[in-house]
Amino acid sequence: MNLPENHFKRALREGRQQIGLWCSLPGSYAAEAVAGSGYDWLLFDTEHSPGDPLTVLAQLQAVAPYDVSAVVRPASNDTVLIKRFLDLGAQTLLIPYLQNADEARAAVAAMHYAPDGVRGVSGLTRATRFGRVAGYARKAAEELCLLVQVETGEALERLEEIASVEGVDGVFIGPADLAASLGHVGEPGHPEVVAAVEDAIRRIRIIGKPAGILTPDMAFAQRCIEIGTLFTAVAIDVGILARGTEAMARQFNVN
Repeated sequence: MNLPENHFKRALREGRQQIGLWCSLPGSYAAEAVAGSGYDWLLFDTEHSPGDPLTVLAQLQAVAPYDVSAVVRPASNDTVLIKRFLDLGAQTLLIPYLQNADEARAAVAAMHYAPDGVRGVSGLTRATRFGRVAGYARKAAEELCLLVQVETGEALERLEEIASVEGVDGVFIGPADLAASLGHVGEPGHPEVVAAVEDAIRRIRIIGKPAGILTPDMAFAQRCIEIGTLFTAVAIDVGILARGTEAMARQFNVN
């Protein structure tokens, strides 16, 4: 049995724009409902959602038949959490709140088996198709993709050193936490925050790494794409549900 190809990683390497949807609803039913909507990738979040490895497992299973890539965000840059999601079959991880190159190197190490890293070895996981992928341990790294999240003023000062760490496949800018870090909590659209995000995207592209972002602001999403983001999340499932149902209620004057 062959190792599944990571189409998201291939697309980034080829410079093809990938439009994504952020999934904070932990259910597999919701994940399957949006899997066929036409997005290139879905982000299954466990940092700011009730999600955990077991709910992510169900989501990965639900979307597997669809032409969409799954990206998983662990709750933190934790070696054990990273190992568990990789063993579940996640091939692309977005690691939140990295502050420096050492933390980026730790994330890289967690993605790889020894002697290149510290990922624990198990031959009977979903990632190995329960032992059916011949040579999985030797080939796994070819299809794994590590995205790191930069979202504070301190991290932006070290952006080049973080992005340049070997094994980092892309850098994601987090506008919400960045806004808080810059003194504008709850205001990701503040001019200072917008300027910092745009500058960061340009700097990441100069280094030659793919840049990513999440923004439900359609105009700003298009602006980020024009500047150079290659993986761009443009909506959040919870936001679509909450705002969409509110809009429908208003049409019928529901108080």
